[in-house]
Amino acid sequence: MKESINSSEIDKTFFNELKKDKGTEKVLLCFNCNGCSTGCPMKDIEPDFDIKRYMRMAGLGLKNRILNDQYLWYCTTCYKCQERCPEGVLNVDTLLRLRTMAVHEGIMLEPHKDVANFVVTTGHAVPINDSNKAKRKELGLTEVPPTVHMYPEAYEQVKKLVKACQFDTLVAKK
Repeated sequence: MKESINSSEIDKTFFNELKKDKGTEKVLLCFNCNGCSTGCPMKDIEPDFDIKRYMRMAGLGLKNRILNDQYLWYCTTCYKCQERCPEGVLNVDTLLRLRTMAVHEGIMLEPHKDVANFVVTTGHAVPINDSNKAKRKELGLTEVPPTVHMYPEAYEQVKKLVKACQFDTLVAKK
């Protein structure tokens, strides 16, 4: 996919903001060998997802384009791309930093907001309903996993953590 860049899209402060996380500055080392994209299992499922594209856009300072791109959230964080990179570009770590930046700008896909808000309200990302309890029992597991669902005092700790880092505010539906 060929894309043109308008100079007005370039945020000259973006790269400095991005590289606050150690290793993310390595995006500038990418020489487009395509090793990361070729081995990406998500690219097989969603051809428009291209990890290399994000590294290139990050190096160019295309903040708004990256943070508003729905495919930013498609990476499964398998780390295959990062392990294959001959230059040691921290693709996944950089992508996670970009996602964090997006969340701080109020940008998240709705399904991610739903899961995040479920964590805020229940302390866990997976609902423990009758259907899930039955499936667990079929597998020979306890109906309730050893998570905050089993230990209510742990949920109190999760609530404190959520408040302390303002996660609830970051993921609140607006």
